[in-house]
Amino acid sequence: MSARTKARKRALDILFSSDIRDEELSVTLAAAAKRASSEPSREASWLYARDIVDGIIDHHDEIDEHITTHSRDWKLERMPAVDRALLRIGTWEIAYNDEVPTAVAIDEAVELAKELSTEDSGAFVHGVLARIARSI
Repeated sequence: MSARTKARKRALDILFSSDIRDEELSVTLAAAAKRASSEPSREASWLYARDIVDGIIDHHDEIDEHITTHSRDWKLERMPAVDRALLRIGTWEIAYNDEVPTAVAIDEAVELAKELSTEDSGAFVHGVLARIARSI
């Protein structure tokens, strides 16, 4: 598993934890940073995970607007928390990270959705992110 794939999983953990605990994302990120400082062997994945979460914090409103616009009648609060987090990660990578090809961002989000969410989540995440990518 690549360092970026591991980083996406770490970012997903942070976003999911923040969402489920109804805690500010910056607070959850700070706690994760404290834990990461004691795990030097995981530094490579931590750095990109932090970039993802910081980017989502910086562009939260725009990212959620993209998702809401392209999710075809699905309100953010009705989506499974894992799907919501993956859509935020994928949208950030598509819209704000030129280093990640769009196809890779979508594929990584879909694979995590298939692994960690509902039976229909892979197709749902793919559809939303593909529509977002076409609009950007």
